[in-house]
Amino acid sequence: QVQLVESGGGLVQAGGSLRLSCAASGRTFSSYSMAWFRQAPGKDREFVAFIMWSGGGLVYSDSVKGRFTISRDNAKNTVYLQMNSLKPEDTAVYYCAVRAGAALSRAGAAYDYWGQGTQVTVSS
Repeated sequence: QVQLVESGGGLVQAGGSLRLSCAASGRTFSSYSMAWFRQAPGKDREFVAFIMWSGGGLVYSDSVKGRFTISRDNAKNTVYLQMNSLKPEDTAVYYCAVRAGAALSRAGAAYDYWGQGTQVTVSS
């Protein structure tokens, strides 16, 4: 089992920044990847960003590219999502997820473990 705990969400004005954290504990994979997803009210879950545990293979959705940065600290088993130039349409519950292996996937079903989510609200 892997436990994931997100933190760092909150209320911010448009144009502001937030940094989300996702701390992993429990069973560790020798090679695994992590991703951030988000889900806004009444909408489907959406892929946001992906990172291999090696730190490479960074992939972003078009909607956040250039504004969000995913990174990791292996020593802390933590993945971050730095969100800059936030827009009201970024408002959602943000989830981190883990999958075994290194291959990119934008599909939520490909991920084995999920955190409980953290709310991000961007006011206009």
